[in-house]
Amino acid sequence: MDRILVTEKIAAEGLEVLKKAGSVDVRLDLDKAGLLAAIGEYDALVVRSATKVTAEVIEAGTKLRVIGRAGTGVDNIDVPAATARGIIVVNAPASNNVAVAELTIGLLVALARSIPQAHASLQSGKWERSKFVGWEVRGKTLGLVGLGRIGSEVAVRARAMEMTVLAYDPVVSLDRAEQIGVELVAMDQLLSRSDVVSLHIPLVDGTRNLFDEAHIAKMKPGAFLINASRGGIVNEDALIAAIEQGQLGGAALDVFSSEPPPSEAEIIHHPKIITVPHIGASTAEAQISAGSEVAEGVASALSGATPRYAVNAPFVAPEAWSVLQPYLNLGRQMGRLVSQMIEIPVRSYDLEFCGELADMDTQPIKLAILEGLLEANSSMRVTPVNAPLIARERGMRITERTTPHAENYGGLLTLRVQTGEGEHVFSGAVLRGEPHIVQADGYFVDFIPQGPLLFTYHRDRPGMIGRVGTLLGSADVNISGMYVGRLAPREQAMMVLTLDEPASPAVLAQVEQEEDIDRAIGVVL
Repeated sequence: MDRILVTEKIAAEGLEVLKKAGSVDVRLDLDKAGLLAAIGEYDALVVRSATKVTAEVIEAGTKLRVIGRAGTGVDNIDVPAATARGIIVVNAPASNNVAVAELTIGLLVALARSIPQAHASLQSGKWERSKFVGWEVRGKTLGLVGLGRIGSEVAVRARAMEMTVLAYDPVVSLDRAEQIGVELVAMDQLLSRSDVVSLHIPLVDGTRNLFDEAHIAKMKPGAFLINASRGGIVNEDALIAAIEQGQLGGAALDVFSSEPPPSEAEIIHHPKIITVPHIGASTAEAQISAGSEVAEGVASALSGATPRYAVNAPFVAPEAWSVLQPYLNLGRQMGRLVSQMIEIPVRSYDLEFCGELADMDTQPIKLAILEGLLEANSSMRVTPVNAPLIARERGMRITERTTPHAENYGGLLTLRVQTGEGEHVFSGAVLRGEPHIVQADGYFVDFIPQGPLLFTYHRDRPGMIGRVGTLLGSADVNISGMYVGRLAPREQAMMVLTLDEPASPAVLAQVEQEEDIDRAIGVVL
């Protein structure tokens, strides 16, 4: 019988599922040394957030086949180390969707009616009815940054309160948005139109301090900001300054850049900011759901099946890996590139596998592309295992076809992105063992997709390269490579610059202000 070690409290319902799958030992007293000494006897390990499942623990778990995390994140688990050992990692990403969505709605209403402030006033012995004149949410516009599982649940509830709901999410399809009555828009449009902006995105390099002084300044004057996703997405100093200056009417936060925040921190004492101590998932139902979901995943893995919420890729044989790896890297980087360059709502994606790719098993390459498209806009760790599930939940429409012809390449991978403005074409090939992008948004170029990049859409004019280079040089940004594609001499063109360090938003804005330059986009791969 399989042996299962549980090191933290999970719901009784989850324990019952585990007991049907094997022999369960609940050990809540294990420190690091105790865990290292015990883990070698177990086939499965179930934790929450306190137990650190390091590479050392994984190495000691010689019988381990599955690690379960009763919750959404897996930050406390060394997933690459587990994957290298062929150990499946599962979590419970859907367990707190409703809990966080309902808290978001609660914070929205609390902002509208100053409920915490009115409560505190009454408790202090005052009766200040005239001081707490609020506003109705009915008829207001809610802007959701992120329309994944939780964002969608918020949208449904906001629509029931007769709100207009906008959303910015580059990978959610128009069809999916229409199903739940949401209008997909670009970020700037969302910020300028929304009475309340609510964040439902993960904390990754691309979203850290996303809502800084520049983004907050684009919000509708007097608007409100809600963050029940991750601390660090909102620059707290910029938020306080915007409220003090009257740019924003207030904010509500469940998460903070440092948790717990210092007791003297201004962010938790400001009269126009409602704060709660990261309680988004703190409902009895969410705790039961987390325990049950992870237990079902562990049981599935022990039975030899692929769990629904596996967060790491299955083992790939070395002989297959050597052939697939260059194309997997190409597909993943192409997906990342497209997710950062296409900022408008997408209708569908069309994949074309050409030349030698037409004779390969293209499913792993498709999964790598999905991983690249989704990872920057998902709170889950996206891998080829769970990418199809996330894509289905977001209503992504993807078609595939193969052709034996690959122009001048042995194999050519093409991704066509259909939007309301037309088709955007990206192509890549493997040259000398390295992935190359050979077509970017319809322009023929040739560069290796890695590191910081700068793309300009411009009119082909003499001196354009020098003007952009001078601006970057003045900002101490070093150019390592330059590639230009154009539709015709002195017509529309694209310049791709590979950089040693990313160009800041301020530098990108300067580049865009140059005559004949329509857009400047910074990408990090």
